Amino acid sequence: MTEPWQDPALPAGVRAADLLARMTAQEKIAQLYGVWPGSNSTPGGDMAPLQHAMSEDVDLTELLPHGLGQLTRPFGTAPVDPAKGAARLASLQERVRAANRFRLPALAHEECLTGFTAWQATVFPTPLAWGASFDPALVQEMASAIGSSMRSVGIHQGLAPVLDVVRDPRWGRTEESISEDPYLVATVGTAYVQGLEAAGIVATLKHFAGYSASRGARNHAPASIGPRELADVILPPFEMAVREGGARSVMAAYNDVDGLPAHAHHRLLTELLREQWEFTGTVVSDYFGVSFLESAHQLTDSPAGAASLALAAGVDVELPAVRCFGAGPLDEELVDRAVLRVLTQKCEVGLLDPDWAPPGPSSDLISSDPVDLDPPAMRALAGQLAQESVVLLANDGILPLAASAVRRIAVLGPHADDTAAMLGCYTFPRHVLLDHPEVPMGVAVPTLLEALGAELPDADFVADPAVADVCVVAVGDRSGLFGRGTSGEGCDAADLELPDGQGELVDEALASGTPVVLVVLSGRPYALGRWADRVAAVVQAFFPGEEGGPAVAGVLSGRVDPSGRLPVSVPRDPAGQPWTYLAPPLGQRGEASNLDPTPLFPFGHGMSYTTYDWQTPSVDDDSFPTDGETTLRLTVRNSGTRPGAEVVQLYLHDPVGKVARPVARLVGYARVPLEAGESAEVHFTFPADMAAYTGPDGDRIVEPGELELRLAASCAEGDVRYAVPVTLTGPERVVGRERRMRCEVRVK
Repeated sequence: MTEPWQDPALPAGVRAADLLARMTAQEKIAQLYGVWPGSNSTPGGDMAPLQHAMSEDVDLTELLPHGLGQLTRPFGTAPVDPAKGAARLASLQERVRAANRFRLPALAHEECLTGFTAWQATVFPTPLAWGASFDPALVQEMASAIGSSMRSVGIHQGLAPVLDVVRDPRWGRTEESISEDPYLVATVGTAYVQGLEAAGIVATLKHFAGYSASRGARNHAPASIGPRELADVILPPFEMAVREGGARSVMAAYNDVDGLPAHAHHRLLTELLREQWEFTGTVVSDYFGVSFLESAHQLTDSPAGAASLALAAGVDVELPAVRCFGAGPLDEELVDRAVLRVLTQKCEVGLLDPDWAPPGPSSDLISSDPVDLDPPAMRALAGQLAQESVVLLANDGILPLAASAVRRIAVLGPHADDTAAMLGCYTFPRHVLLDHPEVPMGVAVPTLLEALGAELPDADFVADPAVADVCVVAVGDRSGLFGRGTSGEGCDAADLELPDGQGELVDEALASGTPVVLVVLSGRPYALGRWADRVAAVVQAFFPGEEGGPAVAGVLSGRVDPSGRLPVSVPRDPAGQPWTYLAPPLGQRGEASNLDPTPLFPFGHGMSYTTYDWQTPSVDDDSFPTDGETTLRLTVRNSGTRPGAEVVQLYLHDPVGKVARPVARLVGYARVPLEAGESAEVHFTFPADMAAYTGPDGDRIVEPGELELRLAASCAEGDVRYAVPVTLTGPERVVGRERRMRCEVRVK
C-alpha cells in the first residue's frame, strides 16, 4: 500500500510532513547530516579546512539503520573512472536504502564551480572568467550542461555558484568570485543558478554572507563591514539568485560579521533569508562550519552546543560529515523544522518516490557502459566561454600576430608551457590530482605554447627573445589549496605584485629590445603599472579552463576577436588600490593623500581588433516618478572590417545622496555581437528601483532628484560615451523584497 509520503500526486511539502510524522528522533537527526566516504584515506593535503583534524571515522553500519541525509563528494574526493564511480554511488545508495525502514536514499552533492569536479569531466573557465564574458546566457547554458552531466551519474546537489563580491583581490578566493561589482555578480550568478536548477540539480549559493570582505583579505578572517556595505554590496547577488534564480540551497559562510559568525546568525539565516526573502530551501553548513562555532569562533565549549546554536540560527544540514548534530539532544521543534525542509527537498528531486532508482547498474562496481563527462559539445562550450572571457588590455598595434610581419616568436615565462596555468583551484586536476601524481589529468589541456604552434604553423618558435620578432611572456598564478599555490582557497596574497619573482622575467624580456606581449594567466588581477609604458600589448585571462590555451592563442593570432571586459580593476601599484571602483568620492584620487588608488585598467575595460560607433541615444522620459521607469535606446555599429562583440555598459551616477555613494555603479549591460558594418539597437529599461540604496535609518530608499545614466565602455569617466540626465519625481519610497533588481535589456 502506498503511503501519502510516497504519492507523487501530492505536494512535496505534504508528503514530507507525512513522512516526518512517522519518524523517530534518531531518524530525524540522521536526515540532518552527511557522511564523507573516503575522506580520511585521501593522501596529502586537505580538500577542506582542517579536514583531517575535524573528520572522525564513522561506522556506517551503525549510522545507516537510522537513514542518511547526504553523501559528500562521491566523485570529487579521489580519481575514479566515471562509469565505475556511477556504479559505486548506485551501490552505496542501495546500501543506504536497504538499511533504513523507509528505504530512503541519501542526497548526493558535489562541487561544480568550474564544471563537475570529477576525474575526466570538462574543465570550464573559473567564475572570474564568467564575469569577464559579460554573457549570462552562455553561463546559463554552461551550467545546464554541467548539471545534466552530474545528474546522469546520480548527483542531486551542486555546491555553486560563489556569489561573494570581490572587495580586496589579495583574497585567495578571488578566482572563485565573479566580479567586484554586485550587479554583474548577481546577473551572471543568477544565470548559473537557472541553468543548474533547470537540469534538476539543487544549486547552492555560497558563501552567505560577507566572506569576501574579510580584514586584510585573509581567508576565514572576520568581516568588519557596516550594515550598508552588507545590504548594498554583499547581499544583492544572493537575493537575486533566490528570487529570480530559484536557488534551493544556501551555504553559510565561515566568517563572522561584526563578531557574529554566519553559522549562528539568526538575523541573516532566518529573519532576512527566510522571512524577508521568502526562501524555502535548505541552509547547509560550509564544511565543518558548525564545528568551528566551538573550535574557531569559541561561542560554545562543546559540539552539542555548536549544533544547538547553528540549528537555532537556521542551519539545516551539517556538512561534510556528522560531528555536532549527533553529539547531544537538540530542540525537537527546531529539528522538525529542519527535517521538514530536507525531506521536502528530497521529495522535489524524486528521492521519496516509490519507483526511485539510481542511474546506472547498482549490483556491480564496474559498468560496461562508458560515461563521457567531457563530450565534444561540452568542450566546445568551454572553448566559447574561454574565448569570450579573454581581455585585451593594451595593444600598440602588434596584435594580432597573424596580421603582422611576425615570423620568429619567443614564448617565455613559467606559464608558457604549463597546463596548470589554465586551471583554478576547484578544478579536479588542481583540487584532487595534486595528491595523486601518478594519475593522468583525464582531460586534454593544451598549453599556450602548444596552442600557439597550432594557430601559427608557419611561425618559427625560438628560445632567445633577442633574435625574435616578438616575445610572448606568460606569467600569473598557480592555483592550489591552503598555501600550495599562489591563488585559491587559503592562498591569500600580501600584495598584488606578480608572484615568485616573475616581474624580473618581464624585465629581462624587455631588456632584449624585442617587443613584448605580456600574457597574464591568473586567479586575480596583478599590478602591471611597472611595465605599462614598455610592453607592446597585454592580454589577461582568468584561469580559462581546458580550452583556455587555444582561446588565448586565438586572440594573439587574430582568429578570435577579443571581447572580454574586466570584471575586476587592474591596479597600477602592488599596494596602491585597496578600493574597488565602487568607492565613494573620498575613496577616489584626491589632494588629501599622496596615494592614488586609480587603477591602471578600470572595471569594464577591454579592447577589440575592430571598431564600434555609438550613435546619440534617446530616452523615452527624462522625468519619471520614483515608482516608474524609463527606456534608453542606443544604436551601435561595427564600423571595422571584421566581426566582433561590443559590451555596452550602463552606469548610474547619483550626484547627491543622504549617505556617501559610489561615484558610479553598473546597473545594466549588453553584449552585442556584430558583423562588420552591422548595426543593432540596444534598449535599456531602467526602473527607478535600481536607484535604491540603504539610507541613514537602515531602510532601502528611492529618493526624488537628479540622476545621470552613463552609457560607457568602462566605469572610468573618460570612457563615458554619453551621459543622459534624468529626474525622479514624487515622494521618497521605501522599497523591499518587491523591488525590481535589474534593467531589462533588449538587442534588436
